[in-house]
Amino acid sequence: MGVTISFISATPEELDRADSDPSWAAELIYELYDGDTVGRPHGGPDKAWAGLQFLLDEADMELEFLMDGYRITEDGTLFGWSPEHVQAVARELKANPWERLAVHYDPERMTKEEVYPNMWRFEPEGELAWLEDSYKELVEFFDAAADGGYGAFMNFSF
Repeated sequence: MGVTISFISATPEELDRADSDPSWAAELIYELYDGDTVGRPHGGPDKAWAGLQFLLDEADMELEFLMDGYRITEDGTLFGWSPEHVQAVARELKANPWERLAVHYDPERMTKEEVYPNMWRFEPEGELAWLEDSYKELVEFFDAAADGGYGAFMNFSF
């Protein structure tokens, strides 16, 4: 399966309740993903998160998947992102088109630094296209969540 990151929008009330009852939040997320349609903005970089983080860092962007938000579960698998934070990230992502990140793509360096999932050398152009698709999905999620006044749950699965 691998190490993945996914986002699903959350109301302020859901985030508040998750703070005091993390097991409730885990059940809620499971219920929201149960079935074909979640019914609210969701998405994420999935396994592309570390490759995107490399590009975000190189482009001096503020988004940091594993440090942003606040921890809900003790094991570090579920984080909350406030509506204000989601709006700030949405603005930053919209202000930074893919091309600004793509110029930092360095499959040789990413391989050397073992950037997860460390497959950059096998099909460099295909992996760049995969990162672009993942970035676009991330931008779409944050844009839709911000427009809806949502915060977010970030699930870190390993």
